[in-house]
Amino acid sequence: MLSVFFSMIVFALVGAVSPGPVNIIAASTGAHSGYRKALSHVLGATIAYTLIVFLCGLSLERVSTRLPEIMNILRLLGGGFLLYMSFKIATATGTGKHSQQHYTPPTFTEGALSQALNPKAWLVAMSGISLFVLNHSPAVLYLFSFTAVSFIACFAGVSVWAAAGNYIGHYLSTTKRQSVFNITMGALLGGSVMSMLLGH
Repeated sequence: MLSVFFSMIVFALVGAVSPGPVNIIAASTGAHSGYRKALSHVLGATIAYTLIVFLCGLSLERVSTRLPEIMNILRLLGGGFLLYMSFKIATATGTGKHSQQHYTPPTFTEGALSQALNPKAWLVAMSGISLFVLNHSPAVLYLFSFTAVSFIACFAGVSVWAAAGNYIGHYLSTTKRQSVFNITMGALLGGSVMSMLLGH
């Protein structure tokens, strides 16, 4: 049983800390506004992912049979929303002294949407449920355990990116550096979205 929980933790942490749209937004927000302002995005993304894990655990069979439809819908809706976020990041104008004139940190709702509309989140959640819940008894105990581990790992993983962005923010003291950073982060986010849309 302990080995299963250890595997759960490793799986959840690797999934949470790997690069992706949610983490890119967290890093950008941390760099522009500091870790505290990024917390709304971090919490929104974490709660949304935790709900995804729990819902997948409750209805994996139903979700898996309709997975192609769900993924297509998520790719379109999520792609559009995340491309909007990448445009918002890339076009934020720098003013120097760590401030951003036109950059407003993502809200809790935007953080939740960026996660809920992210196909990667659903695929990772379903993989985790199939590995750590379905073949173990009692399934309810393993579902609640994996859901709790997912919450902690997601919060930690997205927080790492926000904290890294906050650290990088100390070097963004000029308008030129801020603009280059904004365009780079926007391009990274846009690129990851385009690979998601064109890769399937």
